[in-house]
Amino acid sequence: MLAFKNLFSPIKIGSLELKNRMVMAPAGTDLAAPDGSVSEGLIRYHEARAKGGCGLNIVEVAIIDPRGAPMSTPLMISDDKYIPGWRALADAVHNAGGKVFCQPAHIGRQAPPQYLHGLQPVSASSIPSSITRVVPHELTIEEIKELVQKYAGVARRAREARLDGIEIHCSHEYLIAEFMSPYTNKRTDEYGGSFWNRMRLPLEIIKTVRSVVGRNFPVGVRMSGDELIPGGRDVNESKMVARVLEEEGGIDYISISGGVYASIHTMVAPIGTPRGTWVPTAAAIKQSVSIPVMVAGRINDPLFAEQVLAEGKADLIGMARELMADPEWPNKVASGRLGDIAPCTSCCDGCMGEARAGRALTCVINPACGREWEAEWGALIPAKKSKKVMIVGGGPGGMEAARVAALRGHQVSLYERSNRLGGQLNLAIIPPLKQEIALWVQYLVTQVKKAGVTINLNTEVSQALVGRVKPDVVIVATGATPLIPADIPGTDKPNVVTAQDVLASKVDFGPMNKVVVVGGGQVGCETADFLAERGDFSFVQRREVTIIEMLPAIALDMYAATRYFLMGRLHADDVKMITSAKVKEILDDGVVFTRNGVEETLRGMDTIVLALGAKPADELSHKIRDKVAELYVIGDAKQPRKALQAIAEGAEVARAI
Repeated sequence: MLAFKNLFSPIKIGSLELKNRMVMAPAGTDLAAPDGSVSEGLIRYHEARAKGGCGLNIVEVAIIDPRGAPMSTPLMISDDKYIPGWRALADAVHNAGGKVFCQPAHIGRQAPPQYLHGLQPVSASSIPSSITRVVPHELTIEEIKELVQKYAGVARRAREARLDGIEIHCSHEYLIAEFMSPYTNKRTDEYGGSFWNRMRLPLEIIKTVRSVVGRNFPVGVRMSGDELIPGGRDVNESKMVARVLEEEGGIDYISISGGVYASIHTMVAPIGTPRGTWVPTAAAIKQSVSIPVMVAGRINDPLFAEQVLAEGKADLIGMARELMADPEWPNKVASGRLGDIAPCTSCCDGCMGEARAGRALTCVINPACGREWEAEWGALIPAKKSKKVMIVGGGPGGMEAARVAALRGHQVSLYERSNRLGGQLNLAIIPPLKQEIALWVQYLVTQVKKAGVTINLNTEVSQALVGRVKPDVVIVATGATPLIPADIPGTDKPNVVTAQDVLASKVDFGPMNKVVVVGGGQVGCETADFLAERGDFSFVQRREVTIIEMLPAIALDMYAATRYFLMGRLHADDVKMITSAKVKEILDDGVVFTRNGVEETLRGMDTIVLALGAKPADELSHKIRDKVAELYVIGDAKQPRKALQAIAEGAEVARAI
């Protein structure tokens, strides 16, 4: 068994000893109560990660002032009325064997106007945000002094709430970072201009906080090691910042992240980007300080995490998304159960895509994430009666339903008509830089087998088979098939194929090298990415790919950071993009489409690839509706969406039967 001796060695942050080097890094959850107080949901969320073996939980940003709110219901710590909730959270984490810090913050000029109730955002200088485009109010000297005292109040509340420490947010172009960076600070008074003037505010805040909590209460800072923006702070200046924060501010540790809102794609690195996004930056900064250095950013593999520590590149490993995917990650690593870890692939579909749409976070591979406080989403409850459960379809939804149902004590048989499990995920791994999704398939297949599910491959489920098996429950998870619009003439031509056929290698392109992809959603764009990159080295000429999309822009159904990198690859491969265009007809060598009320024709094309959505592939449920006591249809068989919904519905149904 691998020892992982560095991950599980204790470490001191100031006077506080942590039992290991694994930290639940701060990440927004949208789990705060409507009044900004700590909710039962947030308590149970952190309790689960503490029970899972984390040495330290750092709670998401706690807003110190209503003008610094990043969302409609932010977590608050700006008033004494919030202390009881924080105390309850601290007690829950302590009882679970962990430690907990809060992360006081003010989002500064990035505060969305709709959440400020008519107030103007504030910043170091009156420079519009790259996100909101709103001109912020430049804080006066008097307002800066008031701000410093607000941090002092937060420090007192944190101590009274029995928290174990504070991490002051000085990263990601939040308010303090706006004072620290020449990119956002254009002041000419004592808080702007020179390096030391830009460092004045964070040092004043840290020293004031320290005067309130004393030396035996850990105080740390999270900062962007590299802002990755012209005119911003680079790693060389960040090394100076870190040294000053230690020597002049007396902080106990420093946590390294990176990026600003103008380089937001780097702040939460998506699938396809290198693991350990900020490890090189943290390693450079660690050379300048003697206090512990924490690093986060796509550290989702225990072997890699151990290597980072063993090589002395950091002292603590911050993880947010991986612990959303599996709160038991530390315990499973400790016991050598690496194959049982629910893997985070950094897809961002649940934790970022859903959360940023105004809903509480969730996770594709762990639909219980964020719902730990709900009775039906807590620990699995054994079934009152063991039932014979037939699951039709071995995609992600069907496998999750099988796993959960079997663990609850049901007799589960899983039927898949192809020769392998995985469903649409087996195609999702084909486009460039999507291969990590194979980890979901590997995990689910492993867990289904370990749960004792009977697996039947190459088996088409018919009404007759259901009659012979006589199940108590049937769960239909047969997925979807490509949508072929009946109102577009020419879709039956021999030069027309589907994106699914392309990704499944069912299309022999031969000498053809000019392709039109009709449909510019995620599937169409990733197929275009695959075609443009793949090419055929026997050809002198690269494959030419054109995307035609009805909407004004392509890939709008993707998480912003993932889309950013995809768009970069499409542009680099000279993929042409025709938007606001509706295809009217498919020709032998092209397509006819309308754009801005004008009909246009694109000719000289060899192959037309359809990526126009999908329709449910459910031909079974209506045939057996009267044959079984319980019948459920889940995932794409119910309504074509994403793995996020398929796995969630599989888990939900299996918990209910």
